[in-house]
Amino acid sequence: MKRYLSLFASAAMYAAFPVSAQEVKTHPAPSEIVASAKAGEWVAIAPTDLMVMDLAPDSKGRPRRVVIQLIPEPFSQGWVGNIRKLAAAKWWDGTSINRVQDNYVVQWGDATEKKALPEGLATVEKKNYITPNWPGKVWILTGAGGRRDAYAAAHGFYVGWTLAASSEGLWPTHCYGMVGVGRNLSPDTGSGAELYTVIGHAPRHLDRNIALVGRVIEGIEHMSSLPRGTGALGFYEKEEERVPILSVRLGNETKEVPAFEYLSTDSDSFAAYADARANRRDPFFSVPAGGADICNIPVPVRRKIR
Repeated sequence: MKRYLSLFASAAMYAAFPVSAQEVKTHPAPSEIVASAKAGEWVAIAPTDLMVMDLAPDSKGRPRRVVIQLIPEPFSQGWVGNIRKLAAAKWWDGTSINRVQDNYVVQWGDATEKKALPEGLATVEKKNYITPNWPGKVWILTGAGGRRDAYAAAHGFYVGWTLAASSEGLWPTHCYGMVGVGRNLSPDTGSGAELYTVIGHAPRHLDRNIALVGRVIEGIEHMSSLPRGTGALGFYEKEEERVPILSVRLGNETKEVPAFEYLSTDSDSFAAYADARANRRDPFFSVPAGGADICNIPVPVRRKIR
């Protein structure tokens, strides 16, 4: 088991200290912990694991770029492989954002559903929504005192990603900004041509029902601020409402893409940050919550400081 102190147990330990000791000690906010993390605690994100989507400029002519980090092995790799092929084929160029559902998702792809897909895309079985147990699962954080994740037996972090687990295996979680694969009714699992990102409260009920393939690490505001669709499920009803996609490329094929890095989820700073997110003790707060939903501990990602 990783050395992380249970988020709930740490709250109990804190409560056990005398009031006078609590008042004397000052506790940094999560943002302050991240800002003071050592340079060696940050992990570079490879440009080949980035997908850059340029939208048409906004009404004031300002560019709109969305940067997505693709999820690493061993998760969802059949779909990720398809997405790499679609980007290489420039398939999304000329497609659009065609669905914006309030407190739920933004979806993009070919609104006409007539654009031919490139050859060689894999058909991925739904069993691949879950990765069977494997040796690396020792990182899992479990709840204490009988308190568990509402959607899984356990949850935790692995190489910078939020995951949940049960006796079946491990799977990524539908947190804010996560990117998933649109599909029709099962057994269809989607090719990766239709994608969406979460812009509302974490829809964890979708876990293990749809493939998650990445997360938006920059530019989510260009999607979350879009007008909501008035059609069923938030789809835009008129062509002029859709937001044109100019291009989608992998990071190593795109000019002027900054380097990004994430705070290692194995680091001391991340452990302190996770505890602070679960037990806010900085001056604004009077009562530490004693715990946090996994989606309320977003893994910090930043542009690399040169």
